[in-house]
Amino acid sequence: MKMHIKATNFELTPAIEYLVNEKIGGLEKYVPQLEEKGVLECWVEVGKTTNHHQKGDVFRAEADIRLPGKIIRAEAEKENLEMALTEVKNELQRQINTYKGKFQARDKRGIEE
Repeated sequence: MKMHIKATNFELTPAIEYLVNEKIGGLEKYVPQLEEKGVLECWVEVGKTTNHHQKGDVFRAEADIRLPGKIIRAEAEKENLEMALTEVKNELQRQINTYKGKFQARDKRGIEE
């Protein structure tokens, strides 16, 4: 899976890049048979919602994964970047499993796209 990472309102450090790859890149194991159908791309944006607030849901994470025939998307705002990425990862994992179930059922019936 090819990853594209963008940071908004703060600098993208190697530690943040590692965290994104660890969380979102871990979803790659759920889509190996889908990857055979085409190149999977993942677009991730992490950032701060505002520069002057110190408390509350300050960090934001969003991700799009382009699967064959569908784009899945998730976003979250939390008080810490790791929590936001975890929530996005869980939502993407749920959507991938739903999509994969439909994709496998379609393959069993022999329907070509």
